[in-house]
Amino acid sequence: MELLHWTLIFLVVALVCAVLGFGGFAATFAGIAKILFFVFLVLFVISLFFGRGRRRL
Repeated sequence: MELLHWTLIFLVVALVCAVLGFGGFAATFAGIAKILFFVFLVLFVISLFFGRGRRRL
């Protein structure tokens, strides 16, 4: 969940930069947020396939 937390931080920073008119910084932070989000999704799907959250009875 830490990766998703960092994704949200970069997204908020990108939105603040966009509102303040810093287009270059906003695009950079949005790109980083997008990459982190897709890495999070890939790792989440891999953990589902390997049954990381499943408990044995």
